[in-house]
Amino acid sequence: MWLYTDTVTEHFQNPRNVGEIENADGVGDVGSLACGDALKLTLKIDGDRIVDAKFKTFGCASAIASSSALTEMIKDMDISEAEKITNEDIANFLGGLPKEKMHCSVMGREALEAAIADYRGLSLPMAEGDVICECFGVTDLEVIRAIKESNLHSVEEITNFTKAGGGCGKCEDKLEGLLLQTISDGLKVVKASQKPKRMTTLQKIKKIEDVLEREVRPGLKMDGGDIELIDVDGDYVIVSLRGQCTSCFKSQTTLKEFVERKLREQVLDTLIVEEDK
Repeated sequence: MWLYTDTVTEHFQNPRNVGEIENADGVGDVGSLACGDALKLTLKIDGDRIVDAKFKTFGCASAIASSSALTEMIKDMDISEAEKITNEDIANFLGGLPKEKMHCSVMGREALEAAIADYRGLSLPMAEGDVICECFGVTDLEVIRAIKESNLHSVEEITNFTKAGGGCGKCEDKLEGLLLQTISDGLKVVKASQKPKRMTTLQKIKKIEDVLEREVRPGLKMDGGDIELIDVDGDYVIVSLRGQCTSCFKSQTTLKEFVERKLREQVLDTLIVEEDK
């Protein structure tokens, strides 16, 4: 037996906004009786504000509670805000759902998306995918979306969020393949985003000048010396050095080595400092 929060129980036993709006401005029909869960969401919209929302659902306690909660959440809300609602928002509104029932909150979000699309005269791209689970009519696009949005890592989790694989089980290998491919693609995107951006020569020169001005020149001037940037050629930084850094020489570090270390720390770790002859 599932463990439900008090909020889930309340919305199941006393569901809000049950019914259907006549001449609705947006209608969202998702699921099917053949698959075990179905939800029809109707919206009344005035000036892009949802002024009323009603639902009819066929399903378990979680499906009824999720549908009831959704209508309460979106009433008197602008469409631009309503379309940002996720299935996690619906589940959180209810104080959480059993992991095996998360697909009920997903169905609520899908119904809302379908109703808003209907209002705008648009079609949903998720419906254009290839059916991967024939028992529940779930497409590959729906599975991929669930994996990405809810950070799923197992076929069991996919079933909890989409019902795919919860029938005959013949699609489990396909679900496993989609899972591995989606995770792999996600890692590639992360790695690509983590690659350091290459600096232009002007950007590199500007950063070098900033470091010299902030980290090197003040100490040199205290000892009566100075430094001048002569040229930057690839990773080679040509400078003209005058005087010496007393603190550097106390640690047996030459002035050139001191400058090179600062530039490598704060600009680029492959920079090589050479003195102008």
